[in-house]
Amino acid sequence: MRFSRISKALGVAAVVAMGITACSGGGSGSTDTNAGSGNTSKVVNAYGGEPQNPLLPANTNEVFGGRVMDMIYSGLVSYDASGKTVNELADSIKTTDSQNYTIKIKPGEKFSDGSPVTAKNFVDAWNFGALSTNAQLNSYFFESIDGYKDVSAMSADGKTAAPTAQTMSGLAVVDDTTFTVKLSQPESDFPLRLGYTAFYPMTEAAIADPKASGEKPVSTGPYMLKTWTHNSSIELVPNPNYTGPRKPKNAGITFKVYTTADAAYSDLLSNNLDVLDGIPAASLKSFQSDLGDRSIIKPYAGNATLTIPSYLPAFQGEAGKLRRQAISKSIDRELIIDKIFNKTKEIAKDFTAPVLEGYSDSIPGSDVLKFDATAAKKLWDQANAITPWDDSTFTIAYNVDGAGNKEYVDAATNEIKNALGIKAEGKPYATFKELRNDVNKKQLTGASRAGWQADYPSLYNFLGPLYGTGAGSNDGDYSNPAFDAKLKEGLSAKSTDEGNKIFNQAQEILFKDLPVIPLWYQEQTGGWSNNVTGVDFGWNGVPLYQNITGK
Repeated sequence: MRFSRISKALGVAAVVAMGITACSGGGSGSTDTNAGSGNTSKVVNAYGGEPQNPLLPANTNEVFGGRVMDMIYSGLVSYDASGKTVNELADSIKTTDSQNYTIKIKPGEKFSDGSPVTAKNFVDAWNFGALSTNAQLNSYFFESIDGYKDVSAMSADGKTAAPTAQTMSGLAVVDDTTFTVKLSQPESDFPLRLGYTAFYPMTEAAIADPKASGEKPVSTGPYMLKTWTHNSSIELVPNPNYTGPRKPKNAGITFKVYTTADAAYSDLLSNNLDVLDGIPAASLKSFQSDLGDRSIIKPYAGNATLTIPSYLPAFQGEAGKLRRQAISKSIDRELIIDKIFNKTKEIAKDFTAPVLEGYSDSIPGSDVLKFDATAAKKLWDQANAITPWDDSTFTIAYNVDGAGNKEYVDAATNEIKNALGIKAEGKPYATFKELRNDVNKKQLTGASRAGWQADYPSLYNFLGPLYGTGAGSNDGDYSNPAFDAKLKEGLSAKSTDEGNKIFNQAQEILFKDLPVIPLWYQEQTGGWSNNVTGVDFGWNGVPLYQNITGK
């Protein structure tokens, strides 16, 4: 899920806990079923931001919208605190060949308006999400389903053309509680993806009027939307029709929209905010002493990168590759982590995250991530010998409302300027939404900061949605047929280990092309007020909001 939003394995039986434990204070890694106690009448005030888009399952792929969607919706499965799949609306997901799946949903399940949840609600929602004319950002997640090419009408260069069908041939409704899925090839980790936002069901009314539904969804999760005051707050209340494992232990969640993390932290200290994920850079040295046992530092499935779009002329061809390498080697990641993030990050050594099964810290080509200002200048000069730099300013776009973004972008651009002898500076956007809008429209004039927070626990989730040709989160418009072929090969592998080895081979291609520059792996820094208890953060760095109660 997501900017800043993962299959850990090929094979459902291989989904195991990732062993993410708290490094300081806070959570114990407890599961949803036994966490939280105390005053259940408490409405939890939580840190948030304005979602980029209306709240539609297949069009939400960023953190502020994603955290709301995951609370108001449930899918076939969800993920517990450690990343294991847990059945939500699914009664069973069965296959004999990893290509043909029969999915049964639990009888009697209801949407928040009381209408029944049926197999047709899933099939219709997935077809709506995949159809290219609906322009949903998460359409790529349906790529594995037979018939996707007909509804997406994606050309070889990743551009959208007119669809030749309105529905995917691989989906069929059997009865009210049963539907079947045929994939274009065997993929045994397919069930693991089904807890992601894109796969949530939708009512017939929502598909008929997605604009209205996006503003006030009829949903299936532990909470439902009460009010959305744009750029101010999003109020959620418990959904009385929810019967799944994530039952709320509070009276609701109000996501307060902040324009800076510093303002949120100030509210946290004064007990006007109950839970904050992402301590601002200026407070990283003091937040543990400020908050005591109400603070946490916890690794999770997430990373940070710089995207340099392939559509920028100066970064195309061989000269473009050399320039990307030069910029990567110009950045002293360790110094930035030490001085700005108070050592709460880990230097990146690949494009995924260490908490995932199959992770490797020794992929051939990863030396390009090592700081070496002298080597960086030589690479830059080699690029100039092919195509001279036009003396323009190299910029890195960032959102001001994100914790530490300005500080690390200023540091990185200063290092790039000093190493390469060029002009470099940050390009601020007031909000994450504004930045993402320009990213999605392919209107960047330089690099942009990005962070990926896992959708489901897998190496593939850090690769396919971000770098596959035409993928919805492929910010830099990267395309390499050899990389796409490796992804397909890895998905069809017969074992977890075999698939992960292939995905790491795919990363060798990424290290040659550098569609993004990996910076560091994320550790969640967070805190909570004196007014709440039962706070913990999940495998993907997001608070387990449903477990929080009042004291």
